[in-house]
Amino acid sequence: MKAFVIDLSYCNGCYNCQIACKDEHVANDWSPYAKPQPDYGQFWMRMKETVRGTVPKVKVSYVPTPCLHCDDAKCIEVCKMKAIYRREDGMIVIDPIKCTGCKLCPDSCPNGSIYFNENLNIAQKCTGCSHLIDDGWDVPRCVDACPTEALRYGEEEDLKPLIAQAEVMNPACGTGRVSYLNLPKKFVGGTVYDPVEKEVVIGANCVLKDRDGTTHTAVTDNFGDFWFNDLPDDHCYTLTISKGSASKTIDAISTEKDLNLGDIAMRIQ
Repeated sequence: MKAFVIDLSYCNGCYNCQIACKDEHVANDWSPYAKPQPDYGQFWMRMKETVRGTVPKVKVSYVPTPCLHCDDAKCIEVCKMKAIYRREDGMIVIDPIKCTGCKLCPDSCPNGSIYFNENLNIAQKCTGCSHLIDDGWDVPRCVDACPTEALRYGEEEDLKPLIAQAEVMNPACGTGRVSYLNLPKKFVGGTVYDPVEKEVVIGANCVLKDRDGTTHTAVTDNFGDFWFNDLPDDHCYTLTISKGSASKTIDAISTEKDLNLGDIAMRIQ
């Protein structure tokens, strides 16, 4: 069985994977694997770019998102014409000859990975470049084009050590042929300054405490900034900032979204 592993710690948002997919499939008929992908409106390898936080505490995350080739594929279940099938290597393909354009499969996909081509009246998606693999290629075009090796493809057995560390990107899809490493986590950041001295506070101790008692620590840098990274979603924290005898507490900090606390005034005596 084949599998993808996408390590987001190596992805720099170059978009090569998305461009390579377009180059391979636009204006090319690879029947019975796939009909040509439209020039625009479809990205079988879609790069999700998300701006997180607010200025000046901002991060940008990049998540290459192909079809996950789900183990429990709802698209296969809803296809009345049996046009959607799983290959022996685990990749799921929509047969463009059998597809009648009933539009049931796009709505069934919880990851939004199935598109509908109105001109051809067929559903389309990532095939794992099955036409190339069957022609002797070792990897799909997106993997071949990745300069940082953030995308990997191969036998599941060979990738097992990486897959064992993987996270589920979309719980609604469960596990599939695409595993992710280092998915973006929430962050909390801010800047501490002394309002009287009108200077940033360097070396302040920052303790972020969860309701269950879990703590995260940071120290303000030469710009008075602190960052708490890799925080779980939807947790509530209390932040305590201290230096010498000075102390400040901020309650009800939620990681429902990435959070910039802005400039925090604390008088250093």
